[in-house]
Formats: sequence, structure tokens, C-alpha cells
Amino acid sequence: MKFFIFCVLFSLSAAKIQFPANPGYDCQYCQPEQIHIAFGSKTNEIVVTWTTFNDTHESRVQYGEGAMNLEAQGSRHKFTDGGALKRQMWIHRVLLPNLKFNTKYEYHAGSVYGWSELFTFKTPPEGENWVVRAAIYGDMGNKNAHSLSYLQDEAQRGHFDVILHVGDFAYDMDTDNALVGDEFMRQIQPLAASVPYMTCPGNHEAAYNFSNYRNRFSMPDYQHAESMFYSFDIGPVHFVSISTEYYYFLEFGLKMLSEQFEWLQRDLSEANRPENRAKRPWVIIYGHRPMVCSNIGDDCWNNFLPNRVGLPVFGYGRFRALRPWVILYGHRPMYCSNSDDIDCSVEYTRKGLPLFGAFSLEPLLKDFGVDVVIWAHEHSYERTWPLYDLKVHNGSLEQPYVNPGAPVHIITGSAGCQEDTDGFKPRPPVWSAFRSSDYGYTRFKAFNDTHIYFEQVDVDLKAPLCTWLLVPLDVKKEETIFDTTLPAGQLSVHRIMATQDSRHTIHLTSILNRFQWTLEVK
Repeated sequence: MKFFIFCVLFSLSAAKIQFPANPGYDCQYCQPEQIHIAFGSKTNEIVVTWTTFNDTHESRVQYGEGAMNLEAQGSRHKFTDGGALKRQMWIHRVLLPNLKFNTKYEYHAGSVYGWSELFTFKTPPEGENWVVRAAIYGDMGNKNAHSLSYLQDEAQRGHFDVILHVGDFAYDMDTDNALVGDEFMRQIQPLAASVPYMTCPGNHEAAYNFSNYRNRFSMPDYQHAESMFYSFDIGPVHFVSISTEYYYFLEFGLKMLSEQFEWLQRDLSEANRPENRAKRPWVIIYGHRPMVCSNIGDDCWNNFLPNRVGLPVFGYGRFRALRPWVILYGHRPMYCSNSDDIDCSVEYTRKGLPLFGAFSLEPLLKDFGVDVVIWAHEHSYERTWPLYDLKVHNGSLEQPYVNPGAPVHIITGSAGCQEDTDGFKPRPPVWSAFRSSDYGYTRFKAFNDTHIYFEQVDVDLKAPLCTWLLVPLDVKKEETIFDTTLPAGQLSVHRIMATQDSRHTIHLTSILNRFQWTLEVK
């Protein structure tokens, strides 16, 4: 009898069961759903986020290395959608701090009124010397989500350490009084509850000042920027997420655009310090709208997109079309010829805040040595040569990636949504290296400080569509790269020779099933 009593007490203590303060509280919609995780301020911190439709009076996660003998408590807040019904839900956030690196954890989330099913995640290894694996895509909705089942399958098989969703969710999260957003978050739960799901906002999140996006996701430093911009380090890579939408939805003001730009300068400056760049040589930025693209229509008609060249004078697009005349008045002049006025010898007003080119991003990419920038928005895949100011830098047709002096741009917006894929202009621009309108997503691997690898997966063909490898070797060596994505016997090994202070490009082509497969070693 004593043994039985001891076991009961031990079980209650280990599970840390807490009874509701008000046993009579009728909590009809307290079951956790839409569970997803993201990195905290470090990769051994995980933030668990979920939704209930009644207040549970607490937010708890029980977790551990199999025994779930740990518990963390967090916060919750009521989110009211801006639609006609003003639907309400409760968003819960719990931080799991100081986790062991390279360790598998089990967890469930909830409260005394109901717990989620059991999920697992694995923290990344510590340090920089390990292979980072990511899935990258944008523009995935509830309908026509061609890539979703493939992503769910790969995530559950442990193929990814992180997922980057580069804007545009659900189509749209606010549709039908945010019911579409609820369903989308349920759809991604099989992958987002097990792999850190890192995001950035797109134009389809703009309703009610991005309220569904800002409330539903929990990116690093979300208390400050509400998941609109942030950065994180993983392995040898420094990832930076930005909001391109600040440049387009000016009705929400310029304050956050200015804050993001100043933050980005500080972040890239810190990442570019010699001691930091030595540890994490790869700097990759992702945001929703591309700076360049060669699709038919949409943003690709204009080579002077505001996120690339900065904001035009007082307004963009539809604002200037409605009111073409802009008249400014203020107290201090920009120009004067008086001899006794200090204002005529300084230029605070004119140069302190330029009216054209404000918050231009492209110079930052080049100045801080950003390696790759990733976009979506166009429902297709496109990759450029190293590009700055619409010019291919330090390359040629024979050796396009020899000592590139500018970043490579990737557009990966064909995961699948109700708007179908986008076609391309018949003649690609000189800066466009590869493009495809097939449905798919991007696989990424950072092997080490000398190799990063991108692969575009065609989900209809169930095979790689395009594969390329960036190899900035600075020592004389020969590398053997094994391509595990191809069927046995089809171009499985490639030998790469690089000499000191040089980069060589090798093009290897094979026919795989119904399409041409190309490996570019840069």
C-alpha cells in the first residue's frame, strides 16, 4: 500500500499537474491547435506558439528528453481579427530556454483544460562546423499547395534544421474572418511543430496592418519588431529576415521602415566584423518582394523597385497616380543666398533626409558583402548571376562566377497557391541565369565555410530541377562532391579543382527523366 501511494505522489509531482483556480470555469474551446515553433534569441532556445479560442488562464509547455520532466510557462494575449465578425482567439507563447545542443526533445503544449498531441524537435549542434539544412519557399496557400505534402514528409523524416517561409501565407490569412488563416496554420503544423518555422511578411499579409501575421508568428525579438524583421545565426550562416512591404504600404507610416533600415545597417555591420565573418562567412538575406525579376507583368515591369533603389519622392504607385502634384511647405529653406544666416551654409534639410533614394537596400548588400538574397512574390523560380545595379559583376559567359563582386538573387515563390504559377518574358535579361515556372521549393545546405548548396525541387517531376554550388575556396585543394539527389549511376560524383585566390566555374549537364539537369559549381 505504501508503494502504491508513493507512485501516485511521484507521478503527480513529475507531471507538475495544476488544477484550475476556478473548477466551474466552462472552457469549451481550450484545446490547443496551430502549434508551431521558432528559434528564440539563440538556436538553443525554442519559442512554442499556439492558438485556443477561449482563455485558458495559463500557457504551459511540458518537455524533455523523452521523460517530459521539464515545464515552462509563458504568456497569452487576445487577438481580434479586423474582419466584420471581429473573431477572437488567444495566442500563446512559451519560451524553452537553455536547451542542450544537438538534442531531441519531446513536448506538448496547453493547460489544465487540454493538451496538444505529442511533438518532437531537435536542437541544432553548437558552433559553426556542421552542415545546415533548410527548406526555403514562399507563396504557399491553402488551395493548390503543391509542395505541402512533400515538405511535410521531408520535415517528418528529419531532413531540415530550419524552414524559411518567404512571405505570403494561406491566401489570405484574414480571408473569411481569418478562418482561412486558422486552416493554413493547421496545415503547416505537421512540419512547423517539429522544425523551426522562420518567416517574413508578404503583401498578402497586409490587411489590418499585418495583424494576422504579427500576432500568429513569434520570430526572434518579436517583442520589439513583432516578427517583421530579425536575424539569427545557425552553423556557418547569418540569416537576416526583412520586410519589403514597408516600401509598398506607406499608408501604415514610415516609422517602421526607418527603424528596420537603421537596424539592418547595425546588424550587417556587426555580422561583418572580422571575428564574426570568420565564424560565419555566409550572410544570406530573405524578404518577400524581389529587387529584380523577369516575369510577365506584376512588379517585374519596373527595374526601379523601391526596396532596391529606395523610396521615390513622396509616394509610390497608386498614391502618386491619384495625386500627381506634390507641394511641400516648411519653415527652413533648402537653398538661400543670404550672407548672415547659418542655414545658408549647411544642408541639414536637403541632405539629412534625402527625398529620393531613401532607405535603399541594394547598396547595403554590396557594401556588407551579402552572399545571397532570397525572395518570393513571383510564383516561379529564378536565379541571377552575381548582380548589382542591374549589371553582372566580375563574371562573363565563360566564367560567370569568378570572384563575384555582388550577391546572387534567388526567387522561390512557386510552392503553390490558388493564383497558379507565373510565366516569364520571352527573352530573359542578361542577368538572369536560370528560371522555371514549375511548382516546387528550394533545398539549401551550408556544408561549411567554403561550400553552400542550393537545389530547386520540381514537385511534379519529383526530382531536382536545378542544382548549384557556391565554392569560394581560398586554398589549393581538390574537392569531391557527392550528389545524393540523383538516381544511382547518373552523374553521381563531381571533382572540383580550385587554386588559391581564384574561383572556377564548371558546368556539368545530364539528362534526368524528362528535363535537363545542370550542376553549376562556382
